Amino acid sequence: QVQLVESGGGLVQAGGSLRLSCAASGSIFSINSMGWYRQAPGKERDLVATITNSGSTTYADSVKGRFTISRDSAKNWVHLQMNSLRPEDTAVYYCNAGTYFHVYWGQGTQVTVSS
Repeated sequence: QVQLVESGGGLVQAGGSLRLSCAASGSIFSINSMGWYRQAPGKERDLVATITNSGSTTYADSVKGRFTISRDSAKNWVHLQMNSLRPEDTAVYYCNAGTYFHVYWGQGTQVTVSS
């Protein structure tokens, strides 16, 4: 079992920055990759960024060049640095951890970008 707890959401003006963090606990040795997804009201949950154990990253086209995902050396924290935020980035952001057998989710943290 893996437990995920997000922090760092909030309200920010367009053009501002936020840093989201996610702490993993439990069977962290079993995690292959971690990532961030987001879900806006009335929309599906979409991928934002992922990072593997080897450090390979992927980003949604809408956040490339603005968001950066990183993971600490102990691999039990994953961060999402969000710059140049836009109103369309408003959503609940969920931390995600994948193992060979299961996908785990955090409870989500709200990010609201005002225009």
